[in-house]
Amino acid sequence: MSALAEGPDNRHVLEVTEPQRGHVLEEMRALLSGIQNILAALAKENMAAVAQHARPLGKNMAHKTEDHLKGVLPGEFMRLGMSVHEDFDRIATDAESIKDPKHTLRQLGNTMYKCVACHEAYQTRAVVQPVQKNGAPSPHVH
Repeated sequence: MSALAEGPDNRHVLEVTEPQRGHVLEEMRALLSGIQNILAALAKENMAAVAQHARPLGKNMAHKTEDHLKGVLPGEFMRLGMSVHEDFDRIATDAESIKDPKHTLRQLGNTMYKCVACHEAYQTRAVVQPVQKNGAPSPHVH
């Protein structure tokens, strides 16, 4: 069974190249997969595994991949994404130090609110040459 949205899609369209769109979607899938792994580790109360799965989703993931998107994607989108990466750094650190599955579940729930808010606000659309926020063609076509 699939969920269908009712009414028009009023989300903000993020115009990016196909490779940039692929990158954004690949990162989202990595976050989703990481969250699934964290939940599986939490079910076993294996906090070392929680930290192991959360750490790669942190700011290091963002720094490796998002520099070429800074001039293309809106600041709010980038700030929200960076906030999610910071959350995963905190989840990893707290899993190692606090070692409380309920604490981690609360953190993960709060992070997921950000994921939902982003998906409610934005959609990506591939274009041949995206336009920067200032109206100039993007120099970062990959």
